[in-house]
Amino acid sequence: MTTGGPARTSSLMDDLLGLLRIRIKRGVNLAVRDIHSSDPYVVAKMGKQKLKTRVINKDVNPEWNEDLTLSVTDPNLTVLLTVYDHDMFSKDDKMGDAEFEIKPYIEALRMQLDGLPSGTIVTTVQPSRRNCLAEESRVTWVDGKLVQDLVLRLRHVECGEVEAQLQWIDLPGSKGL
Repeated sequence: MTTGGPARTSSLMDDLLGLLRIRIKRGVNLAVRDIHSSDPYVVAKMGKQKLKTRVINKDVNPEWNEDLTLSVTDPNLTVLLTVYDHDMFSKDDKMGDAEFEIKPYIEALRMQLDGLPSGTIVTTVQPSRRNCLAEESRVTWVDGKLVQDLVLRLRHVECGEVEAQLQWIDLPGSKGL
């Protein structure tokens, strides 16, 4: 049986749930990789997507406050944040990494909450051996939207944490949640 037109190919928009905006807030007590300090930046990776923050020179407690936006097609994917020390003349040194799941955040978004008092905690994720959370992570309703705050303990390094916040951006024309 033939249909009356060419077969429609699926586009990215058909699989796209929306955009995840990761605000990389700051690093705390990052490892020293140069003589007295480090020049840190963060790379966020999810699936084939990879984004990075700017370099902050000579600071082991950097304040990035930078938004990295990833498109989400699979809520089961994890986000890997890797901190690097920028070096002028040699390969950038790794300063640890942390991985986190976006699934609890997406599940909270799918509840389609509305009109909650600002500051309402919708769900919490406890730190465990299976995740990189340094403390309890809360998904909170703030000013009409859901955000998740994360404090991530870096692995494969002697010290350091990264603070981040997740926000969701709905895209018109996408599959949606």
